[in-house]
Amino acid sequence: MNADADTSPLLAGLRVVSLALNLPGPAALRRLRELGAACLKLEPPSGDPMLSYGAGFFAWLHEGIRIETVDLKSTAGQTRLHAVLANADLLITSSRPAALSRLNIHAERLERDFPRLGWVEIVGDHAPHDNEAGHDLTYQAQAGLIRDQLPTTLLADMGGALLAVQAALELVIRRGGHRRVALAEAARYLGLPQTWGLTTPGAVLGGGHPGYQVLRCRDGWVALAALEPHFQAALAQAVQAHPSAADWCAACDAATLNQTAQRLDLPLLAWVA
Repeated sequence: MNADADTSPLLAGLRVVSLALNLPGPAALRRLRELGAACLKLEPPSGDPMLSYGAGFFAWLHEGIRIETVDLKSTAGQTRLHAVLANADLLITSSRPAALSRLNIHAERLERDFPRLGWVEIVGDHAPHDNEAGHDLTYQAQAGLIRDQLPTTLLADMGGALLAVQAALELVIRRGGHRRVALAEAARYLGLPQTWGLTTPGAVLGGGHPGYQVLRCRDGWVALAALEPHFQAALAQAVQAHPSAADWCAACDAATLNQTAQRLDLPLLAWVA
C-alpha cells in the first residue's frame, strides 16, 4: 500500500446548500456529507414535513448537517440565499419547477449570478410531467412495481437520492452545470428486472425457479436464492431425502437452516418470525 496515498474524504472542501425537503434530498445530502462535503440545509419556517412522519429517520439523515430556517418568500430570505450560494459549490432542490420559479430560482438566474455553481434539481418526473403532483407510491405504480399492497420501502425516493448523488459528482467534475433527476426515472430504472420479465409472477425470479423462493421454516421464514448450478447442487445436498426444498425448510428451524447454509456455501437466509 502506498504510504503517501491521499486518504482525505473525496469531497472535502465541497460546500453544498440544500433546499430539498422530505426524503430524497436529505438522503442525497447525507451521502454527500459522508463523502466529506460541508452541508447546509435551508428550511422554510414551517420546517421539513418529514419531521412529522419520520422523526428518527429525519434525525439520522441530518447528522452532521447544519440546518437554518429561511423564508425564501421574503426579501431577507432571498438575500440570505444569495449570500450562501455565493460561497457554495452545489445546490440541491426538490420542489416542482413552477414552485421554484415563484422563488426566483431558475437556470437563467443561477447561471448568471453563480456561474460556478452546480445545481441538482430533483423532480417527480421529466417534462412535460415535471409540475404534476406525485410521491414515491405513484412513481412506483407508474413503473409497474405496485400490485395489491403498499411497498415495503420507498424505491423511487431512495433510488432518486442515489441518482442525485451521481449527478452531484458529475457536476463537481465538470465544475458546475445543471442536472435534473426524476424520481419516476429512478423507479423505472429499479423496475427494469420486472420490465424485462425476470421478476413477474411465475418468471425465473418471480417464483418460477424452485431454488429461488421465499419459504416457511419451522419458526419463521426463509429466503432461498440457489439460482446458479453450483448453488443448486449445494441445495440438493442439503435437501437430501426431503421431497422438495419447501419440505426441507418446513422441517427445520431458522438456526439450523442458517448453519447448513454456511457449511454448504448456500445463499440462504432464515429468520424467526
